[in-house]
Amino acid sequence: MFTHILLAYDGFEPSQRAAALAGALAREQRPPALVRVVVAVDPVSANLGGPNFRQLASERTLKGQDLLLEARGRVGDGLDVHEELLFGPPAAEILSVADVRGCDLIVMGARGQGGLRSLLFGSQAQKVLGQARCPVLVVP
Repeated sequence: MFTHILLAYDGFEPSQRAAALAGALAREQRPPALVRVVVAVDPVSANLGGPNFRQLASERTLKGQDLLLEARGRVGDGLDVHEELLFGPPAAEILSVADVRGCDLIVMGARGQGGLRSLLFGSQAQKVLGQARCPVLVVP
């Protein structure tokens, strides 16, 4: 049913559960689905200036790479896993990758902070749900 699953990963607990679920779903497919892990980190403002820009960009890149490794571990072994570290607003990056790479399912966690858990889902999950061209599975 699914051949290309996009896992949006941010390292928080709902995202960790989403990674395990994405791995399980991928294994149930025949043949197993490809899992594309997407980590989107905030871009660094060019206004920050030389040394500060480089240091902050390096720190965010390292954090993103750590998250990719963590996600791969939570998805589990025995699957074809591709990774993408992107700099930009998470929802926009997730939607772009899903369209460009032809993903047929997006799996993501929802942190939902604020009143009534931000009306059930976090703002990034709401944006993805409202704009995705493929099914979206949101893990609370």
